[in-house]
Parts: sequence; structure tokens; C-alpha cells
Amino acid sequence: MAVMKSCDEWKPFIAMIAIDFCFAIVNILLKKVLDEGMNHLVLITYRLTISTIFLAPISYFRERTSRPKLTLRILFFLFLSAIVGTSITQYFFLLGIQYTSATFACAFINMVPMITFIMALPFGLETVNLKCNSGRAKVIGTLVCIGGAFILTLYKGAPLFDHSKATTTQAMDHGTKLSHIRNKERWTIGSIALVVGTLLWSSWFLVQSNISKMYPCQYSSTTIMTFFGAIQSAILGFCTGRNLSMWVLRGRTQVITVLFSRTIDVFRE
Repeated sequence: MAVMKSCDEWKPFIAMIAIDFCFAIVNILLKKVLDEGMNHLVLITYRLTISTIFLAPISYFRERTSRPKLTLRILFFLFLSAIVGTSITQYFFLLGIQYTSATFACAFINMVPMITFIMALPFGLETVNLKCNSGRAKVIGTLVCIGGAFILTLYKGAPLFDHSKATTTQAMDHGTKLSHIRNKERWTIGSIALVVGTLLWSSWFLVQSNISKMYPCQYSSTTIMTFFGAIQSAILGFCTGRNLSMWVLRGRTQVITVLFSRTIDVFRE
């Protein structure tokens, strides 16, 4: 009995570690397909469409007796939640993953709880009592996260291998410098995109706290939100890229990435 009780206590931690491990794999796959040229909005549209199809029957059968009436106000907040939490946020995160690295993007994603905590303070959704250990731990943890984020964003150390010494001609040296400048610009754009995505995702939690009070149906609200997000991403995709061939998934890797990434996101949500 004691062994079974101990196993039950460890199950949530094991599940969290497994999901984080899968999430790391998802980021690597996303980085690969984006570098291969897959359109960001196409990827987002397919992911959100899969979520909607997967969650729709669950929300219908599980909450059909307890679901309150949908009003225009609730629909507006769900539409806003789709913008802040799915379509636009995912676009910035995917842009950041493409222009930086999967590891760098994971570090920013881990900052979301800290940013959410800071943004929730003015609205009274979080409180800090510096007289108790938990309050001081919150402040210290927040400062450490902010410091780590600044170091990741602003500091770039020396390369492990100096390839410029191996360059023998001036033309090759000039090409190396241009490539270095180009990579630095991409890294800056990617860092800014990740910062914006982190701020939007943190704002989404504040919007969700309001939605949960007006419409306390987790599955139904998530289904409607992903449906709105899929429509938003599809419209943006058709407006920015008129080439219909970009909507065709090419290769096994793209199909696996779309299916696997959204499955993990659904379980995480």
C-alpha cells in the first residue's frame, strides 16, 4: 500500500517531466520544418484545426448539460483570447524559434509564469507578502528569471571555434563577416519576437481568468478559442501568401510535426 501511495504521489511529476520532454521534441521539429520553408501561418492553421476537431466532441458530450448561454460579450472575449493566446502568439513564437534556436525559445517559454505574475499584480490577481517566505521566494525567483532573460538576450559569448582563422582569402573573410552580421540581425529579430510572444501569452492568462468566470466550461471555451484562432490564421495566411501550394504539407516530417505538436499542446492545455 505504501509503495502504491508513493507511486500515485509521483505520477503528476512524471507526467509533467514527460510533457516537457515532448515539448522539447516539438520545438526541435518546429525548428526543422520552419528552416525547410514551411509557412508559419499554415502551420498554425493546421495545428489549431486539429485541436478544434479533437476537442469539439469532448466539449459537446462532457459539458452539454452544464454549458451556459453564449453571449456576444463572451464571444468577444473568446475571440480576443484566440488573438492573444493562439494565432498571433504562436506566430511570434514560431518566428523566434526560426530565427534563434529551439533551446533559446524554450528558455523564453519558461519565463511565461514570471511575466504573468508581474502583469497580474496591478489587477489584484496576485498578492505578495514580503514578510513570509513564499512572498520573498516569489520576488527572488522573478528577479532571477528577469536576469537570466537579459543575459540570454543581450550577451553572446565568443564562439568555441574561430572559423575566421581558417579563412585564407579576403573574399572568404568578407563573406564570413557578412554572414555573421546577417546571423546577428536574425538573432535580434528572433529575440524581439520571443519577447512579444511571451508578453502576449502572459496577457492571455489574464484574459482567461476573466473568461473562466463568465463561461466556466473549460473544454467548450478552448474549442471555440481554437476555432477562432484557426480562422484568424487562415485569413492572415491567405492575405499574406496567395500561393495555394504553400498549404500542401510536403514530406513526412511536416505531417508528423503538425500532428505531434498539436497533440502535445492539447494534453498540456
